[in-house]
Parts: sequence; C-alpha cells; structure tokens
Amino acid sequence: MKRYSLLIIFAATLTMSCNKFLDTPTPKTEVVDELVFNNDKNATAAVTGLYISMNALNYQWANVMMNFVAGIHADEVYYVSPYEDYDVFGQARLLPNSTYVERFWNSIYGYIYTTNACVEGLTATTGVTPALKDQLLGEAHFMRAYFYFYLVNMYGDVPLVLTTDYRVSQSLPREKTEVVYNQVVQDLKTAKQLLGDNYPNGNRVRPNKTAASALLSRVYLYRHEYALAEAEASAVIGNGNYALLQNLNNVFLANSREAIFQLQSVNVAGGRNTWEANVGVPAGATGGPLFRLDTVNLIPKFEAGDARLANWTATRMVGSATIYWATKYKVRNSTPVQENTMLLRVGEQFLIRAEARIRQNNLTDGRSDLDSIRLRANLPVLSTALNQDQLLLAVEQERKFELFAEWGHRWFDLKRTHRASAVLGPIKGANWQATDTLYPIPSYARSTNINLSQNEGYK
Repeated sequence: MKRYSLLIIFAATLTMSCNKFLDTPTPKTEVVDELVFNNDKNATAAVTGLYISMNALNYQWANVMMNFVAGIHADEVYYVSPYEDYDVFGQARLLPNSTYVERFWNSIYGYIYTTNACVEGLTATTGVTPALKDQLLGEAHFMRAYFYFYLVNMYGDVPLVLTTDYRVSQSLPREKTEVVYNQVVQDLKTAKQLLGDNYPNGNRVRPNKTAASALLSRVYLYRHEYALAEAEASAVIGNGNYALLQNLNNVFLANSREAIFQLQSVNVAGGRNTWEANVGVPAGATGGPLFRLDTVNLIPKFEAGDARLANWTATRMVGSATIYWATKYKVRNSTPVQENTMLLRVGEQFLIRAEARIRQNNLTDGRSDLDSIRLRANLPVLSTALNQDQLLLAVEQERKFELFAEWGHRWFDLKRTHRASAVLGPIKGANWQATDTLYPIPSYARSTNINLSQNEGYK
C-alpha cells in the first residue's frame, strides 16, 4: 500500500503555484506512523483540504483567474490600469512564457496531483468507514474531472495524469482532447455512483450526486451529445432541493437553493467573504475596483429593463469616466460569512437544457427554458416565430448576460460554437488569430518534458 502523510498531500497543494509541472520529486518526509487515509478524520481532512486551498490559499486560479482574467480574454472585463500580465489576454498577445499561462497550468496540475493521491489512498485503505470512503472517493473523482474540464478548454490536448508516480508522469505526452473528455465523463459517472444526494454537514460546499449530474450536462453539451446533456440537466432542474431563484440578489448567497456546488468562504481576519468581491467590489465610497466590466462590449448590450444589469452590476463616476463592476458577489467583509464562491448553479442548467433541446430541433421546449431565464430577469418571452438559428443566437446572448464574469463561460462559449473569431477578432485587433482560442503550452513545461508539443500559433 502506498502511504501518504497529511504533510505531503497538503504541501503538494499549498505550494503548487511554485512547483513546476510534472517535476515533483520523490517525497522525502513521509510520516509513516500516521497515514493520511488510516481513519475517517484524516481521510476527510485530505479531501476537504483541497477546497480550502482552492479558495483561501491559491485564489489566483480558483477565483480571480477564472472569473476575471478569462473575462479579459473574452469581451467582459478589463483591468483598472496597464498591467502586462493581464494585458496579454486582452490584446491577444499571449506567449508560452506569459506569467498566468504557467500559473494556470501549474495550479491545476497541482490540484490534480492531490486528487490522484486521494483516489489512490482511498482505494487502497481499509481504515475508513465504507460509506465515508465512497463519499470521499466520489468527491476526488468529481474534482479530478472538474480540473481536467478546465485544462482541455484552456490548452486543448494535455497530458492525462492519473497517478502520483512522477516516473510515469514526468514524460507523458499530450493526450487528445476527446481522450481527456472520456476520462472526465468516466470520473463523473464514477462520482455519481459513489456520491449521495445529500451534502456532508448540510452545506453545499462539497460535491454531491447532483453536482456530478450538473457537470456532466455541461460536458455532454460541449461534446455535442445533446440528448445526454438534456437528460442530466433535467435531472438537476427536476430535483426539488434546487430552484431558479426569482430574487437575483439571493442567488450567490451561501447555500442558496440555486447553488449546486460552492467553495466555502474562509472567514479570515476582517471577515473576508469571497475573493470575487474582495477584488471586484470597491473598498470605499470613492474609486473603483481592480477588475471592471467592459463598457463597450458588455454593458451597452443588455436589453432595456434587464434586471441582471440592475442587480448584478453597479456603477459610479471615477474622474470623468463612468465605470461598472460586477455585483453578483456583494459582500467584501462580514461575520459570519454571507456569500460563497459559486461553481455550479441551476441557472446554467436551464441554459444547457435550452441549447440541447434547440439543437435537437425541439424549439418549443428550448425556448421555454430560455424564457424561464428571461422572465427571471424581467424580460419578455421570446417570439414563437424564431427559427433554430435565431434561437441558438438567443442562447448565446442569454448565456452572455446570465453568466458574465463566471468561470470563463463566455470565452468557452465563443470557442466551442466557433464564434470566437467573428466576435473577438474585431475587438482584439490585428493581433488576433483563430488559434488564440487556446493558451500556449508553458515554456517551462516543455523544457522539462521533451514530449510536450506546442499549440498552433505559438511555435
């Protein structure tokens, strides 16, 4: 049996932003007499430590990067002042040695290392209560799928690392995106089998069976398996534990009924809630936040009367300019915590099912799902005269205004529907190439693994 100490697994997670991809040395300091998976308490700490790390100690990946920097890469967000590390995203000037190209890669593979350690350790142990073992294994499989989903959408073909053995992982070549997606689906199906309907401790801050269905619906949509996407989304929408909340200001509250899976805010000194509010909402009555909403390509495009503009954005004058910022998360500081970072929510499931139905030529039911989102935003229902192409464009628009500044949805949507060049090309200017829909493979990763090829456009 392989033995992992709490020290090793947490060290791997907490230092991942400094570690280099697939260059993890053989552990030198194992606490052999206190195995991390030798009892319920230690095994639970190993898995839940991953969520704490994502939200509290490496927010550059989990929160700020995927909510805001991915928005800069699309047409939603800009940074308050010139800053090269962010400007390269907005101006389509990414290079293999760009700072956040490497940080994304290192961070996610660090998390994958931890999930692999949990899968291996939990599979081998006999010291954990069977029901808890299933729950924790299900969470580890879910999280591995979650991380690989983002890897393939950011970088395309990537190494598929399913072991903690560095002798295997250090020289792995890139695997085709469809092969990685196959693993994602397999992990999510495993998670559905192992996870229960309820949340441990009652809070929606660890994945359950419904979270696995929700992510599966998204994956099936991206893979053009529309009947499967519809079925998984319907399972979520039909679950009475969840609801499309009519009050937009309640959606992102901790444990809201719209939440399927959130990251629990870690209440540090000063009562910080989410990193999204911490960097996206002004600290005082003057000035503006670091990340602001695009006042050319996003804000003016909202329909008149859209309640999302009124409730999920805010504005003020800074100098002679009117600035906007996202207020999906409104609370910078409070004790106790009021808001958690949202990873999966019911609103997205309606949009997934709408698109899946429309692509299967079920226009009536697909339009009805879109109308559910529009009515919640105080907008009129769509015309029954719209054809399939017009309804698919309506899906794109509703996703833009419902999911802005959330986890790279806009960028991924434009890419997966082959609309990126048409929409982003005129915005990004002369630097834009069709290959900019993927990040380059980081220079350091390729220098330490000669089997890693480079994405087109960056050679």
